[in-house]
Amino acid sequence: MEKAFQDYYSDSTSHCYGCGRLNEVGLQIKSYWDGDESVTRYEPRPHHTAIPGYVYGGLIASLIDCHSTGTAAAAMYRAEGRSMDSEPGHRFLTAKLQVEYLRPTPIDQVLEVRGRVERIEGRKVTVHSSLFAGAVECARGEVLAIEVPESYLEDMVSQAK
Repeated sequence: MEKAFQDYYSDSTSHCYGCGRLNEVGLQIKSYWDGDESVTRYEPRPHHTAIPGYVYGGLIASLIDCHSTGTAAAAMYRAEGRSMDSEPGHRFLTAKLQVEYLRPTPIDQVLEVRGRVERIEGRKVTVHSSLFAGAVECARGEVLAIEVPESYLEDMVSQAK
């Protein structure tokens, strides 16, 4: 079985609410390649309600954000022609997130986010992602992701303890 991009993150950097596999109450999204696009699917829960029947915007932003940073990491490995389990590791944080809400997003459907890498410039990766409910595009976003050395992130974690 194929591993998700987020499953390659080290334990010390796997606590994010959106994509951290070690965050028991988080979304724990899983992103994969589908050709030149990345894809994740997520089923909203009743507590993700904005108004009855519809998802709140924060969930949409989180899905686009975390899917895009995972895509940035996977894209960097792909550009280097190596697997995600090779060293040195790549880990990205969001420098800029822009979300355009196109229409209300129903809560009773599996949501799909599809990402496309627009450019890689040194430590910066720009990803455009669209969120769909069925065949309907409900939101789109652009993420500027910046690579942060894993040692720096681990230092941040140890300082927070």
